Amino acid sequence: MSVLRNTLTQSGWTLGSRALGFVRDLVILAKLGAGPVADAFFTALMFPNLFRRVFAEGAFAQAFVPAYARTMEAEGEEAARKLAEETLRGLLAVTAGLVILAQIAMPWIMLLLHGGYRNDPVHFPLAITLTQITMPYLAFMALAALLSGVLNSAGRFAMSAGAPTLLNFCLLAAAFIGGDNYAVARSLSIAVTVAGALQVALLWYGVSRQKIRLRIGLPKLTPGVKRVAALAIPGTIAASGMQINIVVSQALASFERGAKSWLYSADRLYQLPLGLVGVAVGLAILPRLARAARSADDGASRDIMDNGVGLAMALTVPAAAALMAAPFLFIDSFFTRGDFTTEDAQLTAQALFHFGWGVPAFVLIKVLAPGFFAREDTKTPMNFSLISVAVNTIVGAGLFFYLKSQGVYGFPGLAIATSSAAWVNAALLFLTLKKRDWYNPGPDLLKRLVSVSVASAALAGLLWYLASISDQIAAVTLDSKFIAALLIALAGAIAYVVFALIFGAIRLSDMKGAMRR
Repeated sequence: MSVLRNTLTQSGWTLGSRALGFVRDLVILAKLGAGPVADAFFTALMFPNLFRRVFAEGAFAQAFVPAYARTMEAEGEEAARKLAEETLRGLLAVTAGLVILAQIAMPWIMLLLHGGYRNDPVHFPLAITLTQITMPYLAFMALAALLSGVLNSAGRFAMSAGAPTLLNFCLLAAAFIGGDNYAVARSLSIAVTVAGALQVALLWYGVSRQKIRLRIGLPKLTPGVKRVAALAIPGTIAASGMQINIVVSQALASFERGAKSWLYSADRLYQLPLGLVGVAVGLAILPRLARAARSADDGASRDIMDNGVGLAMALTVPAAAALMAAPFLFIDSFFTRGDFTTEDAQLTAQALFHFGWGVPAFVLIKVLAPGFFAREDTKTPMNFSLISVAVNTIVGAGLFFYLKSQGVYGFPGLAIATSSAAWVNAALLFLTLKKRDWYNPGPDLLKRLVSVSVASAALAGLLWYLASISDQIAAVTLDSKFIAALLIALAGAIAYVVFALIFGAIRLSDMKGAMRR
């Protein structure tokens, strides 16, 4: 039950952050709509989102935590503290250098990421300026990742999971600053960097409370830093494949005006189950997997992985079913207001449908990758991640430009490519774990997955029907589509729990144990 307990701790804080982030996105989309200013801001937000997900949401931690934990067990607390301090100094030097180089090279970087606007004399320079403002967030997120790894290794998950809420508070405050779209976009960009600084300050305080003193100084390439780098660099690349795919898709989307905003809006919904389940389960099982791997306890490793996969699929397969069964209902109810129109919602729903069937794969990657990281093998997941990037780029570019040549929108092809690449990555991870005899699922897990699929299919049918009568439901809920969507989502959640208990997808004993804890 410790996997479930740690997951609930991580997910509880993440739920608050994601809920606040959802409100934040409602406000931002209402303020900016889906146009060139919004596209420029979402381009500027691309780097912060990339590094927040890669660093703060576990990729760096998955490489750093095993090395830190091993040093703690083998050499003691002071050696582990020194390793963290040396890594902190090296990380700060590298990321600060990257930020400076990016500031100088930003016009050329924008040709790659925002090339569709290269001939726009107003919005292309705007994207450059806004991205230069947000770039320092890169360094702050790298530091936050290390500090979070130290806290997680000490069994303190709450503060590292709660720190991202600061970004949401800052962006919400900035969104309500007066002015036109351009002024709002600039305020939002400044808020991103301010939030990064506040997150580092909070986590530094949390580490200090654990009696761990880290000092800033000149970096040194010590054996400990080399060992962490050897794990962290390929590990970070391995865990960032999905995020790189999003960047590639956003770059291609710049050739279709408004597409960045539609993809971003869909991204906000399908990322919710990823943040709540995939990241949390991955972080929760990693320390236990590392201990089991060091003790060569194959039975314990399989049980941990089975629990992680079973829990993740029991929560994300129904989420995928919901996103595919009623994509327009959720987008229209939550986002259609202000400058974000019904037509924008219809187009966004196309992307959300195709992102939806990729959700289980995105989460499986988060759960299966620790099976390699716990054994300090970060190169294999890195190679698979790079393969997924290649699949996404080739399929995405091919579908995008083919669909445009047929006179229809090309951006749904980018969502198809992203989900396809995720399934390729997840399949490669699983098959390799099985081939190396590092993970062979037990029969109980296979039965549970069948039960999850049946319960999720029943949920999809129910949601499809409720979505078809959503106007009638809204008519008796103060004529509010938003309230109607919330009621439909609540009904779906209750129905899934009932279906899951009937078909055995969720065990009542697990639920009782979770409540007791």
